[in-house]
Formats: sequence, structure tokens, C-alpha cells
Amino acid sequence: MSGKNLVAAVLAAGAGSRFGGSKQLRLYRGTPLVARAMRLAESVCGPRTLLVAGSDWRPVFEACAPLTGFLLRNEDWRSGIGSSIAAATRAVSGSADAVLLLLADQPLITREHLQALVAAWNGSPRLIAATGFAGVTGPPALFPARYFPALSALSGDRGARSVLTGAGPDVRIVRFEPAAVDIDRPEDIAGLP
Repeated sequence: MSGKNLVAAVLAAGAGSRFGGSKQLRLYRGTPLVARAMRLAESVCGPRTLLVAGSDWRPVFEACAPLTGFLLRNEDWRSGIGSSIAAATRAVSGSADAVLLLLADQPLITREHLQALVAAWNGSPRLIAATGFAGVTGPPALFPARYFPALSALSGDRGARSVLTGAGPDVRIVRFEPAAVDIDRPEDIAGLP
């Protein structure tokens, strides 16, 4: 981790309206999606891990117990993922050199991929490390503190794509095609290995 204080934030606040309920709690290989994401984040960041919950926050938290890190309840979760990113970033501002943002609904992310993102960042105060898949750049993504003001200002149902786009050549892309699999509907998880 290059001696830097990296915090992972697992975003799991949505209601899963397209899914028909809290998709974070859906089992994949016998484990709730959100718990799987938390264990991955903890494997890289240990107690410097944050769970951002909103809708159904109690069962989401209970599915991840015990946490080595922290629970953050996003009261503004209804406005979209931007509010969760902003809440997570505000929570770690002043105490972290970078934040690694993960989504609870990307079940094929691996510990090795997260470690590759950390290696691509390598403690740089300027470089973002983001995942390249299906012709796009997106999460998981690691942002150094210089981007915290922009992340903290996000709102609505837009993620951090505008921050990634604005960073231009300072984005290091780590290709990982399985990141293209995200769970929006029950059938999305049914056919997974």
C-alpha cells in the first residue's frame, strides 16, 4: 500500500428497485452480495473499510457482521449513488490518502483485481486507478485525496464517471472484463458460475 492510508468504501445503499428488493442481500455462492464485497474490501484494507448502507440498512449491516471497519448510514440514499459516494468521501476526508470505491453488486470482482488497482495507484497523490471493462472505465476505482472535493460534491443517480473523465491522463486503467457483470435483476445472478 506504499505506506499510504487507503480506505475502502463498499456502496450498498440502494433499494434495488429494478431487482425488486434489496439485491445486496441476494445470495451468490451462499453469501450475500454485500458481505462478499465487504470481505473483499477488508482483505485489502482491513479495518480501514467502510460500509455505506441506506435502504434496509439494518439487514445489510447484519449480513456483513462482524465488520472490521465501520458502518455509515446514508440518510440521502433515495437520491442515488452520487450521495453514497459523497457521504463515504466526506467520512474519510482528513484521515485517508485515498479511497477505493466498490459496488456491492459486482460479484465477480476479485481480491487480485483490487490489489492490482492499489498497485497501479502506488500511493500517488495524482493518479486514479480504475477498472476497464466492456469499453468503459468504472468501478471499482481508487481516488487519491485530491479528488475528494469533487467526489464529495456528487449527488443524484450519477456515479464518479464525471470525475474519471475530468482526470484525463491521470487515470490508470486496470483491465478486468468480469467487472462488466453487475446485478440489476434476479436473472442477472441466476446464470453466474
